[in-house]
Amino acid sequence: MQIIELFKFLIESKSETPDDGGILDFVEKYLEGFTALHVNKNEVKNLFIYKKFGEGKHLCFAGHVDVVPAGNSWETNPYEAVEKDGYIYGRGAQDMKSGVAAFLQAVKETKEFDGTLSLLLTSDEEGPAKYGTQEVLKMLQEKNLLPDSCVVAEPTCEDIFGDAIKVGRRGSINGLIKIQGKQGHAAYPQKAINPIHQIAQVLEKIAGVDLDNGDEFFAPSKFVITDIRAGMQVTNVTPNSLEMMFNVRNSTKTSVKEIAAFVHEHFAAMDYTLSLDQTAFPFVTSSDTKIVRDIDDAITQVTGIKTKYSTAGGTSDARFIAPYGVEVIEFGVKNDTIHSVNERTTAREVEDLYKIFKRLIEIY
Repeated sequence: MQIIELFKFLIESKSETPDDGGILDFVEKYLEGFTALHVNKNEVKNLFIYKKFGEGKHLCFAGHVDVVPAGNSWETNPYEAVEKDGYIYGRGAQDMKSGVAAFLQAVKETKEFDGTLSLLLTSDEEGPAKYGTQEVLKMLQEKNLLPDSCVVAEPTCEDIFGDAIKVGRRGSINGLIKIQGKQGHAAYPQKAINPIHQIAQVLEKIAGVDLDNGDEFFAPSKFVITDIRAGMQVTNVTPNSLEMMFNVRNSTKTSVKEIAAFVHEHFAAMDYTLSLDQTAFPFVTSSDTKIVRDIDDAITQVTGIKTKYSTAGGTSDARFIAPYGVEVIEFGVKNDTIHSVNERTTAREVEDLYKIFKRLIEIY
C-alpha cells in the first residue's frame, strides 16, 4: 500500500473503543518478519511488534487505533474516508489514524537500522486506558524489551503542520471538597450554618488561581473549579452540606501535597473533607536528548519549519511511558478537529508526517 491508501483503510476500519476494528491483526500481517506480542485483557486488545535490525538503541512508535464515537450531523459518512475540498474526512483522521498510518508505513519500508524498531498499539486510549498501554509496558519490563526512546504520534501541531512537538505533559489532579453545614430555614439564617455562604467567602481567592509560576516548559498549575452543588432546589431551606469538584493540570512544581496545603489555607475555618486523586503525573523530556534533537532535525528537513517544544493540552499515553525511564515525545498532524463532527486532515500532512518518521529512523 501507499501511505494515503493505508490511511484511508485505517479510517474505514471502524474501531470505537475498545474495538480494534481488526487493525491489530492487519498490522501483524503487514509487518512481515516482525515479532508480535499480544496483550489482551478485559476486551481490550494490544499489540507490541518489533524487529531487531542491529545492536544499537531501541526506537518505538506508539499510538492507539481506537476512536471516540462519531456522533451525529456529519456531512460525510464518518467511517468512509472521503476526500473533499483538499481534506480527507473520517473519524480518527487526526486522532490518530494519521499518525498510525505514517509510522506503520515508515517502519514497513525500513530495510536497515542500527538497533530495534517497534510499534506499541492499543485499542483503549480513548476509554478508561486501564488495560491498554499500561499492561503492555508491564510486559515489556518483564521481558526486558522497554525502548530507549518513543514517539507517540498524537496530533500536536497548532497552526501549521510541523510547528509543535510535545516534549512533556502536565499532570492531572482531581479534587473533591465536602463542606458540612447545618440545614435550616431560610427565614432564620442565624440558626443554620450555610455552606454556600461559607464558600462564597473564599471563591475569589481560589477560583482560577495559579498555584505556581510555571517554567520554560510548563504553564502555571491552575486551580480550576468544575462543579459546585448543594441544597434541595427549594428557596426556603438552606443546605446541610456542599460539594465542590476541581481539577489541577499540574506542572512539576505543584504536587498533591501543595494542593492539600492550599485548600487547608482557605478552608481551615470550615468543617470540610478533601479527596485528591492524581490520574496523571507531569513529565518533560529534555531538549538535549537524542529523540528530541532528531525529531527536530527531521521536521526541519521535511517542512523547513523550526518547531517549538510544548507541554500544553490534555493527557496521552505518553504519561504511562515516561515513568519507565523512556525518553518520550509526541508529534503528529495539526490538532483542530479531534473528537469533533467532520474530523479531517490533509493528505499533505499525512504524507509529510510519514516522510518525517522515515527521516527520523534514518538519523536516529
